[in-house]
Amino acid sequence: MKKIGFIDYFLDGWHANNYPIWIKEAKRDYEVSIAWEEISKEGLRNGKDWCKDFNVELAGSIEQLINESDCLIVLAPGNPETHERLADLALQSGKPLYIDKTFAPDLAAAERMFIKADVHGTPLMTSSALRFVPDLQAADLKEKADTAFSLGGGSSFQEYSIHQLEMIVMLMGTEAKRVMQTGTEFSQQLIIDYGNDRRASLSLSPNQGFEIHGHYKNKDSLSIADPGDFWPGFITALLDFFDTGISSVPKEETLEIIKLVEAGICALDTTDEWFELNDFSD
Repeated sequence: MKKIGFIDYFLDGWHANNYPIWIKEAKRDYEVSIAWEEISKEGLRNGKDWCKDFNVELAGSIEQLINESDCLIVLAPGNPETHERLADLALQSGKPLYIDKTFAPDLAAAERMFIKADVHGTPLMTSSALRFVPDLQAADLKEKADTAFSLGGGSSFQEYSIHQLEMIVMLMGTEAKRVMQTGTEFSQQLIIDYGNDRRASLSLSPNQGFEIHGHYKNKDSLSIADPGDFWPGFITALLDFFDTGISSVPKEETLEIIKLVEAGICALDTTDEWFELNDFSD
């Protein structure tokens, strides 16, 4: 069995509690065997108890974890501001590394992590699991949509917009020009302008289900009102990446998504005004 090491801000979270089960259910030659957390969060299991419950070794350091693992996952899905720090040694390890959503808090951090991985020959992958919606994976996305709109839920734009933006970028591509927030305190609405009469929008409200819809110049359309079970596809893609060292997610799309997340967060405080995406590039 190949050994997966978890590096986390605190281990007792939804992703860390489910990934080991799904990896086991995939019946591939992988298991989560060792884990490390930076803090123990009050009200949750500490790392020692989490590891005991999952029959996983608790590492004394990130260095130990990397040495004893074949491949690595940096979790902390709700704390992207910790990813660059938590992933620092993993990015230098040369071992396949998956960094959970949201990859980075801003474009500059995302670019630094990709550069460090490239310098050290470390295969790197990141994605929202919504990329692996079955109908989206089955669609022919070679032609870019003219318009797209998505719906989705979550407690905040900061943490949950990544899911809708992942799907939008798959349909629309990586040439967005500007964004504008037009929503309210309780329902964020982001408009993305691509120029040439191409636009996308997302709507985020706490209890909204995920949908993605796209329309094309040739009058074709793609409409996914029920995402289905996207987790098996995500786990398959993750383990395929660990097998091959080749990510199924283009780096250019990841950087575009992070740029849109960063710009969308900045625009939250100033609704009905355009924010140019060039302002978030080097």
